[in-house]
Amino acid sequence: MIRLVLASKSPARLALLRQAGLAPEVVVPDVDESAILERSPTRLPVLLATAKGRDVAAQMVGDAVLIACDTVLEFEGRVHGKPGTPEAAAALWRRMRGQEGVVHTGHFVWVRRGETVSQAIRLGTTMVRFVDLDDAEIDAYVATGEPQRVAGGFTIDGRGGAYITAVTGDHFNVSGLSLPLFRQMVIDLGVDWPSLWATGSVAAG
Repeated sequence: MIRLVLASKSPARLALLRQAGLAPEVVVPDVDESAILERSPTRLPVLLATAKGRDVAAQMVGDAVLIACDTVLEFEGRVHGKPGTPEAAAALWRRMRGQEGVVHTGHFVWVRRGETVSQAIRLGTTMVRFVDLDDAEIDAYVATGEPQRVAGGFTIDGRGGAYITAVTGDHFNVSGLSLPLFRQMVIDLGVDWPSLWATGSVAAG
C-alpha cells in the first residue's frame, strides 16, 4: 500500500476516501485563501486546490500520493464559497430555491516515487437542482449552522441532501472529491488504484 495523504480538513472528503477502501493521512494545508482573488468559478477551485496541495507536498518525505481539493458553487454566473454568516446563507438560499447551480471541484494530485515527482490538475463539474423551499424551512436550515460552513451553502451528505432534487454528473464531486476523477488522475501518474487500498479495509455499509 502506498502512503496516501489528504491535504484537507474536510470530514466529507475523508469519509469519501475511507468508504472507497482508502486510509489517508490528513495534513491540513496552511493557505490564505483570501489572497487568491480569481473570480472565475472554474479557475478559482483549481488555483486553491493547487495552492493547498503544493503547501503540503513541500512537507512530504519519501514516496507518497497526495490529493488536495477545493469546491465552489457557480450560481447566477458567480462564485459562491462558504456563506460564513446566517444572513448570507439565508439570502443565498432564497435565490437558489427551485433553481440550478453548478458545483466545481478542483483536484490536485501529487506523486513521489523514488526520485520521480509528478502532478496532475483537473476540474470536476456537476449540476445540481434545488428544492423550492419556503422561507420558514430556509430559516430552519440556516439555524442548524450547516449552510454557512460549506461551499455554496449546502452539503449533499448532510441536512442539505434533502434539498437536492437532481444531480447531473458525478455526485461524489458535490461532496468535494470526485472518486472516479481521482482514480483516473492516479492512473495517469503511473499508480495502480488498488495499490492505494487499505489492507483488509471494508467500506462502511
